[in-house]
Amino acid sequence: MNAIPVLNLFSQPECSQFDPTDWNILAHHWYPVARIQDVSSTPQQVTLLDVKMALYKTQSGRIHLVRDICPHRGVPLSKGWVEGDQIICPYHGLHYNEQGKCTKIPAQPDLSKISDRFSLTCFPVVEKYGLIWTSLFNRDEHSANFPILDTWENDLHQAILPPYVDIAGSSGRQLEGFIDVAHFAWVHHQAFANRENQVVSKYHTERTDYGFKSIYISDVSNYPHGLQHLAPDDFLWTREFDIYPPFSATLTVYFPNNGILKILNACCPVSYNKTRLFVPLTRNFDTTGDLQAVYDFNAQIFAEDQDMVESQKPEELPLDISMEAHFEADRSSTMYRRILAEWGLSKRYIV
Repeated sequence: MNAIPVLNLFSQPECSQFDPTDWNILAHHWYPVARIQDVSSTPQQVTLLDVKMALYKTQSGRIHLVRDICPHRGVPLSKGWVEGDQIICPYHGLHYNEQGKCTKIPAQPDLSKISDRFSLTCFPVVEKYGLIWTSLFNRDEHSANFPILDTWENDLHQAILPPYVDIAGSSGRQLEGFIDVAHFAWVHHQAFANRENQVVSKYHTERTDYGFKSIYISDVSNYPHGLQHLAPDDFLWTREFDIYPPFSATLTVYFPNNGILKILNACCPVSYNKTRLFVPLTRNFDTTGDLQAVYDFNAQIFAEDQDMVESQKPEELPLDISMEAHFEADRSSTMYRRILAEWGLSKRYIV
């Protein structure tokens, strides 16, 4: 982790449509904002909870996140460039070092001491599962509720990081859809499920110290339709969901012949009803297979889910359980909503 202190305090952006109490609660948690492989010495803008950040790599190889605004005249630093270990503002050429301190004002080269008012707001960086994670207010990674993808660096498992998905929908709705097992037959019938196989048997859900776990066992195969012949007729598929509120969850699918597929669903709440979804996954089978086929299948699944999430009303996730109807198979969804409500997020929760 690049342990960089916050040099300038800030509050919720005026343009943000989050409830202020919700925004302050969510700002203390950690989220992925980019794939490590997409970071370079060319600054790029990423957004978390309506806060725009400049993301870049210095010559030393360190990755940095700073608020995407020069404190001099408010120009985005993502329009600038990196020289050595410093980022340069494109408007007046101010130089900022890796600690966010202004080291040079070209218009006044003989200035002996530069005011701390020229310091950047810097955010912590944690590299995990091929992703860059950060928090607006939390500077202690050890207190973070990071999801666990314990096979990511296991030599027996292939680590795969598909492209991220931008969704015009809320992170709460997206995460809830990921852990929903009753929609398989209806939304994913073209990918792996079957509309004739609709029944959801009762499954186990329990609270944990990180959130909660659900274990769902069924005869719904996880193979794409073109590979369904690989599944034995009498095989039962076990799916374990581990939910890490606010917006991350892992799914472990147990395949025939001791195969294990693990999928991390990690949301970045970019803004009101805008989510950037990252999906690192691992598998211990077909490890030399076609990666493009994995990307394509992953894209199909999440495109099918995306269509539903972007269509839901209300757009926010209702934490008041009485606002929507529920049936037995919704036990994971209702537990997820109750946990978020216990955190103090508003009943008319918007994210």
